[in-house]
Amino acid sequence: MPGFLSNFFWINLVNVYNTVKQVFSADFSGSINEKQEICSYSSERRIALQHKKKNKSVTIKDIAAETGISYATVSRALNNRPGVKKATQKRVLGVAEKLGYYPNAAARSLVTRQSHALALVIPDITNPFFPEVARGIEEAAARADYAVFLCNTNWDGGKELSYLALIESRRIDGLILASSSDDGEIAAKFAQTGIPMVVINSFERDIQCHQVIIDNIRGGYLAGQHLLEHGCTRIAFAGGLAGARATKERFAGFKEALADTGITIGPERCLYGSFTWESGYRSALKLLNMADRPDAIFAANDLLAMGIMQAADELGLAIPGDLAVIGFDDISFASYPRVCLTTIGQPKKKLGQVAAELILSELKEGRKKEFSKIVLAPELIIRRSCGCR
Repeated sequence: MPGFLSNFFWINLVNVYNTVKQVFSADFSGSINEKQEICSYSSERRIALQHKKKNKSVTIKDIAAETGISYATVSRALNNRPGVKKATQKRVLGVAEKLGYYPNAAARSLVTRQSHALALVIPDITNPFFPEVARGIEEAAARADYAVFLCNTNWDGGKELSYLALIESRRIDGLILASSSDDGEIAAKFAQTGIPMVVINSFERDIQCHQVIIDNIRGGYLAGQHLLEHGCTRIAFAGGLAGARATKERFAGFKEALADTGITIGPERCLYGSFTWESGYRSALKLLNMADRPDAIFAANDLLAMGIMQAADELGLAIPGDLAVIGFDDISFASYPRVCLTTIGQPKKKLGQVAAELILSELKEGRKKEFSKIVLAPELIIRRSCGCR
């Protein structure tokens, strides 16, 4: 019998297929509409097509020539500067749109010393936690007319530092960093650039920047408390990187909850690896083949938890009948019917939005002498994997 994640991946494959189908359908219909538009030969359209054929961008000079308005006035109208009548600005903007004019961002950044771009540095784009954070950042940035550049480091400190050089050379206005390292050295090097920065998901004591983090200790405590409420006593822990702050803090809260009821957890029941499905799977095979098998496992994130559930399924163990499993993050996959993972939810999108708003506020109002440390509260999300439903 195939493992429970087989159906899970097929569902995703269907979703991806439907999404791609919609995108390509939209592209094809757009092409038809464009062909129909080409048939209406206004003077503005002819100029735009001529530029397209020559592979040239429409410039302010082209708009000035088409409208008969001076170059300086057109520039002021496009940049919403004073000294231009509303009727004139409306006409300039209308012609600019018809010609397909787009401002030259590189040239503008040289003049304004602003790129209207933020950089987001994350350690693992394949972890569904980070795309949700990125979505919150992008939505907040878009409202302020900022673009977001994504830098994925694959937990590689060297790659993270290479992005630092790129960010400086591209005149990025602000930086949001989820570092691959918890020792603070890489974050300190980013801070030395002077680029406004927010560190997310990791508290750096000695770095002068804004920080937005989750209360990992509280989250770990909630997980331990919940398993105890279900009568679990042989509880194990599957962590990510042993030295990662998230792993250590979540375990500390979990251990505290167990200690409050007189339960201790020995080192043989605490396994570490990486924050991946594969690591959870390997840890579970070891834990679930012990003579005194655990009756519950707290996983440091949801991907680890899903690997644990797969291993349990292959060993013929029922969840939650034979094994209770609780994760951390509340990624979208956790709510799938074949998964139904009880987990500690992080406000992922909100984390991203708050981080972006801190950066944008600083860019608008100037560098601040005092920096914010915002701690977001976790939440217990109850589903079936511990026996609640």
